[in-house]
Amino acid sequence: MFKTIGNMFRIPDLKKKLLFTALFLVLYRLGSFVPIPGVDTSKLLAFFKGAEEGGSTLFGLLNLFVGGNFERASVFALGIMPYITASIVIQLLGSIIPYFEKLKKEGADGQKKMNQITRYATVGLGAFNATTITIWLSSLSGGVVSNPNFFFHFTGVITLITGTMIVMWLGEQITEYGIGNGISMIIFAGIIARYPEGFIQLFKLMATDLSYLWKSIIAIVVMVLVTAAVIFVTEAIRKIPVQYAKRIQGRKVYGGQSTFIPLRVNTAGVIPIIFSQSILMFPATITAMIGGNQSTGFWYGLQRLLSPGAWLYNIIYVALIIFFAYFYTAIVLNPTEMAENMVRYGGHIPGKKPGKKTAEYISSVLTRITLPGAVFFAFIALVPELMQNLFNLPFYFGGTGLIIVVGVALDTLQQIESHLVERHYDGFMKKGKLRGRSG
Repeated sequence: MFKTIGNMFRIPDLKKKLLFTALFLVLYRLGSFVPIPGVDTSKLLAFFKGAEEGGSTLFGLLNLFVGGNFERASVFALGIMPYITASIVIQLLGSIIPYFEKLKKEGADGQKKMNQITRYATVGLGAFNATTITIWLSSLSGGVVSNPNFFFHFTGVITLITGTMIVMWLGEQITEYGIGNGISMIIFAGIIARYPEGFIQLFKLMATDLSYLWKSIIAIVVMVLVTAAVIFVTEAIRKIPVQYAKRIQGRKVYGGQSTFIPLRVNTAGVIPIIFSQSILMFPATITAMIGGNQSTGFWYGLQRLLSPGAWLYNIIYVALIIFFAYFYTAIVLNPTEMAENMVRYGGHIPGKKPGKKTAEYISSVLTRITLPGAVFFAFIALVPELMQNLFNLPFYFGGTGLIIVVGVALDTLQQIESHLVERHYDGFMKKGKLRGRSG
C-alpha cells in the first residue's frame, strides 16, 4: 500500500492534481474559521452545545454537511447546500418543462446553459437561506449578535451568499483541475473534519464513566461492520449477459463474443442521501428560524417533528431516499437507449428479443435491484439514531456521513487507480479492479 501511495507522486500530472485538490481543501477549511461580522462565536458555540445536550439534532445535521461552519457562523455557514438544492430543482425541471428537456438534448452547450441557470438559482436560494439565518441569529438571546440592526442583516446576507459562491467555485475548480468530484470532496472534507472531535468526546466519556467502555467497543465494532457493509453494497453489481454476433467489415471480423452489462445495486450512490437531506433541511430550517427560542407552540412542535430522530422526519427521509434512488437511476441509465445501442452493434441478451423486449427486461432488473439498495442505505442513514436510543451513546461515525465518506473515497480512489494503471503502475488492488460508484 505504501509503495502504491509513493507511485501516486511519481506521476507528474497525478501529483499536480492531488496537490491542487489538497490546497483547495485547505483553503476551504481556513475560510471555515472566518466569522460573519457582528456575531459573538463563543456565545453561539455555547448555544449549540446546550441545544445538543437538550436533544436537538437539527443543528448537528446542518453542521454535518458544512463541517461545523454553521455553529461558528463562518462565511461558509451555508456551505454547498444551496447549490445542491438548486441542482435538484433544475434536474427535476429537466424532466417536466420542455425548455429544460430541450437543453438536456443539446449536449455540451445545453449543459453549459443549465449550469449557468443552476448558479443563478444558487444565488437566489442562498439569499433566502442567508436572510433566515441572520434573522435567527438576531433572535437568539444572550448577546450572540451585539447589534442586530439593518447593517448586520445586510452585511450578513452578502457575506453568506459570497461564501456560498466561493465554495461552489472551489468545488468546480477541484472537479476540473484536481482529483475527484469537487462538490463531493468539499462535503467529504467537512465530515472528516468532525471525526477527531467525535473520537475525543468518546474518549472523554470513557474516562469519566467506565460503563461507556463496553458501549464504546460495541460502537467501534458496529462502525467497522457498517463500513464493510456500505463498501460491499456500493461495489455490488448485477451482470446481464450480452452476446454479440459476428460481423464482417472489409477483411476483418468483429464481434462473436460474450460480455455483460454491469448494473449497480446502488447506481445513484450517495446522491439520494444528499438530495433527501437537502430537501428536509429546507422546511426544518424555516420552522427553526420562525420558532426562534420558543419551547412550546405550533412552530416548536413542527420543528421537533421535522428534526432528525422524530418519527415524521424518519418516514419522510426513508421515502425520499427511495424516491431519489429511482429518480437518479432513471436519469443516469436509459434502458431504451441501451437496447438501441445493442441492436446497433449486433448485440442481444440471450432469451430476449432485441428492441422493446430487451429494454423492458433491463428496466425490470433495474427496478428490482434498486429497491434493496435504497432500503439498505436508508437503514444505514438511521443507524446513529438507533445506536443512541439503544445504548445512550453519541454515535458520530455512521449514517449519512459514513455513506458519503465511503462513496466519495471509492470514487476518488477509482480515479487515482485509473491514472496508475494507465501508466503501468500497480493499483490499489493486486487482483481485480477497484470500482467506484460510477465505475
